[in-house]
Amino acid sequence: MSRLRFRSAGVPLASRRRKGATSPDSAESPFMSQTVIQHVLRRLTEIGLTDVFGVPGDFAFPVNDAICAPDSGLRWIGTANELNAGYAADGYARVRGFSAVCTTYGVGELAALAAIAGAYAEHVPLFHLVGMPNMAVQASHSLMHHTLGNGEFNLFHQMSQPVVCASAIFTPQNAAYETERLIAEALMHRRPVYMGFPADYASQPVLGQASPIPAPRSDPAALEAALVAVLAELGAAKSACILPGTLAARLGLQSAIQAIVDASGLPFATMFMDKTMLDESQPGYLGIYIGKLMNEAVRVFVEGCDRILTIGTMMTDFNSGFFTARLDPERVIAIHHHHVTVRGHVIANVEMADILAALAPRLTRGRRISAPAPELLGDIEGEGDAPITAAALYPRWERFLREGDIVVADTGTVSMGLGFARMPKGATFYNQSLWGAIGWATPAALGAALAAPERRTVLVTGEGAHQFTVQELGQFGRLGLKPVIFVLNNDGYLIERLLCRDPAISYNDIAQWKYAQLPEAFGCEGWFSARVTTCGELDAAMERAARGDVGAYIEIVTDAYMAPELPQRMHENVAKMYKQ
Repeated sequence: MSRLRFRSAGVPLASRRRKGATSPDSAESPFMSQTVIQHVLRRLTEIGLTDVFGVPGDFAFPVNDAICAPDSGLRWIGTANELNAGYAADGYARVRGFSAVCTTYGVGELAALAAIAGAYAEHVPLFHLVGMPNMAVQASHSLMHHTLGNGEFNLFHQMSQPVVCASAIFTPQNAAYETERLIAEALMHRRPVYMGFPADYASQPVLGQASPIPAPRSDPAALEAALVAVLAELGAAKSACILPGTLAARLGLQSAIQAIVDASGLPFATMFMDKTMLDESQPGYLGIYIGKLMNEAVRVFVEGCDRILTIGTMMTDFNSGFFTARLDPERVIAIHHHHVTVRGHVIANVEMADILAALAPRLTRGRRISAPAPELLGDIEGEGDAPITAAALYPRWERFLREGDIVVADTGTVSMGLGFARMPKGATFYNQSLWGAIGWATPAALGAALAAPERRTVLVTGEGAHQFTVQELGQFGRLGLKPVIFVLNNDGYLIERLLCRDPAISYNDIAQWKYAQLPEAFGCEGWFSARVTTCGELDAAMERAARGDVGAYIEIVTDAYMAPELPQRMHENVAKMYKQ
């Protein structure tokens, strides 16, 4: 029988064996034929990983080399900096379920930390692979580059602890077990994990073996009790609706929730963070529920239902319309990740996937509940030389979208307007509404486009956010991707102007770039690029971009205070507060 022999950094394993160690080829040997990093990468590919985002660095070279090895089964996606790598991995994971980002020790991992924290907040599982100085250097407390110059080597690992659900520093002895533990933790909690690899340990053979850790399962009695309680509450209700949430999407349970919608005939709404959790083109979709801020008909219907079934929803400030949502706990049936709450009573040890799978077959379809249907954003206004207003822009964007699109919108007025558009069949909308980091969307769109290259990616961003992470335009061109990118240029940080005391204050001003020239500068050869200032120019540019034969980049220039309805309402409320 032939055996695979693995090499790391061009050095045969045989030359690195410890004196007196049993041969790795021996059936009785506790050694495996892979190095620590090769073992970890093999297991990640076995669960479906195909791409790793990152920036190389000297402490991470053993990890970088293993990722780029011809037989690794992985593709290295280099980005301009580590923050962008983290955001790109985040966008990729939202489409594919999870992702990986690789950085070097200290300066590299800290540069990615904001992105890791955002993924933690929004339940996006990332495997953060960190290349560390070798253990001899750490043990001697040497004053190395990329450190604080104090001989301490565990500080950056400690800094990551609040924004990961599990972590480990990998050694030959613990690699087999810790690989399985961290995979299980990331997939169970749907949050990032930290994997540290001292450079010398990364290239040493793995000692021992470990089996994959099975996903948690519900306690049968608790599951049955939860099912009985949920069915009883829904059966007694004269009116009910469903609020499916982000956590269910992160767990990949959209089809299970759709089965419940189909079996029950219940209408559903989504909160802002949960947009396109289910297909918005179907008859049962009510629209966005965001408390008292918008969509009054949706609010009245949802809050007026006898029962509201929430599934993995998060009552964040933005989701709840800045806490204006009023969901009576006595009417709410809440299916959480690991428990169910009915009338305030918690039934523990119930996994969301288990109860959703069991619930649909036991539901009976009641009479159709009369519910308001969402409308389009409005008629398209303006033509020819007319300036681009909110009433002209957002309905055009809504109608530009097509079935199956991936829509990535950055934090700010663009997401607040486009978030109320009704998405076509199969289209998905991604926005970082809880962590809310401006600049997230440009690299996140890169990751999303790589995760599903067969779909069209549409990026919508303000120019202020775009300036944070614009370098990743070059990766779109380098990798042959053909996104449609809209950059809304309203001369500064508009959302900040609308929320602060003095909208004209200087800290909301930014440098004015020649945005339409950026694709060429970043190497996006052959792209269509345009700067538009009128409705007629916008129509022509969107018509050209819709062909899809090349990447498209459209800078849309508007008045500095052009904003859709939601941020305008927020501005009015803030202005009243400041007057008081």
